[in-house]
Amino acid sequence: MMKPYIKKMVLPALVLLGAGASVYLWMATHSGGDPEGFMKGNGRIEATEINIATKLAGRIDRILVDEGDFVEAGQVLAVMQTRTLEAELAEASAKHLQAITAEAAARMQIALRENDKRAAQATVTQRESELDIARRKQKRSAALAPSGGVSRQELDDDNARVNGAEAALVSANAQVDVAHAALESSRSEAEGARAAIRAAAATVARIQADIDDSTLLAPCGGRIQYRIAQPGEVLGAGGTLLNLVDLSDVYMTFFLPELVAGKVALGSEARIVLDAVPHQAIPATISFVASNAQFTPKTVETESERQKLMFRLKAQISPEFLQKNLTQVKTGLPGVAWVRLDAKVPWPDTLGGVQP
Repeated sequence: MMKPYIKKMVLPALVLLGAGASVYLWMATHSGGDPEGFMKGNGRIEATEINIATKLAGRIDRILVDEGDFVEAGQVLAVMQTRTLEAELAEASAKHLQAITAEAAARMQIALRENDKRAAQATVTQRESELDIARRKQKRSAALAPSGGVSRQELDDDNARVNGAEAALVSANAQVDVAHAALESSRSEAEGARAAIRAAAATVARIQADIDDSTLLAPCGGRIQYRIAQPGEVLGAGGTLLNLVDLSDVYMTFFLPELVAGKVALGSEARIVLDAVPHQAIPATISFVASNAQFTPKTVETESERQKLMFRLKAQISPEFLQKNLTQVKTGLPGVAWVRLDAKVPWPDTLGGVQP
């Protein structure tokens, strides 16, 4: 049986041992003693942010979401007032109908001018026939006049009839030209009316598109981060109402020395350990490695001297992990991104296990 004074020594030792194990786990992911074949860089959780803005200047009618709400792609987020646009649409629709009516009237004019031209052409045929008859009679009279077969008066009358028939034919041809010009004019008016129809239809479509764009939809699924404006406020074109965080694109930007960054390939595995959850390793993939080195920003702490050049990298969090922990995703959380420099080296226990 264990003596009392031994128990007093063993129990504190066990407590210290357990605490030491927890401290070691934290130190393994936050201290300067990196496991061989691995390198870490400090950073913060970031995500793609999208400003939900109005296309046109106007007054906000309704905002249907609040800060912190989760939204789906295509969900209605806000509605702008459209009374002015609806009035413009009514006016454009009336002009469209007016253009259709004008085009129908122009088509009727074309039919009328075509009939006028055909009538004028028929008159020309009639005048040509009359001229031919007059010339034949005048020719006979001219042949008989020397022998006294016809009187001089009758020959003069035949000559006059030829001249009259020729004048009538010239007039008939002129009427054909007038009818043709009127027909072409009507065709031009019809083409102009059809162009007016297309222009009016385009105006209707544009105004309708502006009305449709006045209903602001979520371009992707995510969470509303900020509500910048309120119903009743008047915004200019491009005015922002909401700020949306795309929770399918969450990552940590961090920096590594240039000698180390060259060993990291795109698509390499990575792990992210947040200060808030030091016992959990989040799966990630290196999705970006800068092509040029830069000085480390002052807001990023590294073990290297700040005067040395560093490469910026991005560790993209696994979409599967994000889907399972959607409500827990928060931007701005500080932590550490770990990268594996040697693919043959297995992840240590402190970084290999993923607890969703």
